Amino acid sequence: MFANITACKYSNDSTETTTLTVFAAASMTETMEQIADIYENDNKNINIEFNFDSSGTLKTQIEQGAVCDIFISAAQKQMNELEKDFVNTDSRVDLLENKVVMIVPENSDSDITSFEDVKSANLISLGNSDVPVGQYSEQIFKSLSLWDELNNGNKISFASNVKEVVSQVASASVDCGVVYATDVTKDSKVKIVADAPEGSCDPAVYPAAVLKTSENQTEAQKFLDFLSEDECKNIFSEAGFTPLT
Repeated sequence: MFANITACKYSNDSTETTTLTVFAAASMTETMEQIADIYENDNKNINIEFNFDSSGTLKTQIEQGAVCDIFISAAQKQMNELEKDFVNTDSRVDLLENKVVMIVPENSDSDITSFEDVKSANLISLGNSDVPVGQYSEQIFKSLSLWDELNNGNKISFASNVKEVVSQVASASVDCGVVYATDVTKDSKVKIVADAPEGSCDPAVYPAAVLKTSENQTEAQKFLDFLSEDECKNIFSEAGFTPLT
């Protein structure tokens, strides 16, 4: 099992426990852990383990044979690339949508108040090219004709996932960064200064699916269906996601 997999607590019920392994985009960490606690409490024979990371990293791990029952990506690209060989297409659903935003350190007094203002930044944190938020960022800055200036001018500090972008901005090691709105919480020590310009990037849609390789097809589908119920929709909405199912 990969080092960054976090396990929810096991039930003390004597019934044999089924473990579901869910690979989910790092931006879903808090919401999915909250949902798993609720689900395990109501389903004493189910234990849920998570692997949270960038969608590109998760995709690679699945391709390399990692045990995974459900995959939730932060973009269509990674799910599409897995679809033929790994995805149970009948289970695939567009679960959520997120917003791409510009953040600065909480106490920043910089003049960066829009995506266009990155021209004045010394350093900006963006996700790597295999990270959905990094792909969205590149689309945005290309649409603003700023990508070449940032990339060729060594103004980008690339991060492995959105959590790392938030960390770099919070520590003020960079002037600003691009993440999802849901990554900014009261404890993040960052603040949102702008939403991505309308039409500047693909919608940040999160597809979810049961994998063909899952040995727990019925249980996995049941949990995936639960993510579309009102209780989960409320949790996602409170975190800043827009439920799509």
